[in-house]
Amino acid sequence: MTIDVYAQYFSAECVFNGVQRKAALVTLTSDSEAGQISYTASATFFPYTSDDDFAISYDAAVSKILFEGKGRRSKKKEQQFIEGLRATVDELAGQLGATVHWNKPLREARLG
Repeated sequence: MTIDVYAQYFSAECVFNGVQRKAALVTLTSDSEAGQISYTASATFFPYTSDDDFAISYDAAVSKILFEGKGRRSKKKEQQFIEGLRATVDELAGQLGATVHWNKPLREARLG
């Protein structure tokens, strides 16, 4: 079962494949099956041309597995990953020359 533990849209800056990206979707996702669980931090950058444009482009995306092993969902572990998510995403965004504007959220965070 795949669950977005945290998902939020932010203003961002990125040029990828010659296209200016102005927003990012930042997520922390858990994936569990048969007693195994993983947590992945990710960000995808997209053009965002209007207030209702949340069409995600999958070419300007980065991700990192934060944990993978035996177990099940843990609220305590998820809270720790959420607290470190900004630093992790900043590191990942750097791979694309991108910046997430954490002080400019475009939508409220969704917690799953």
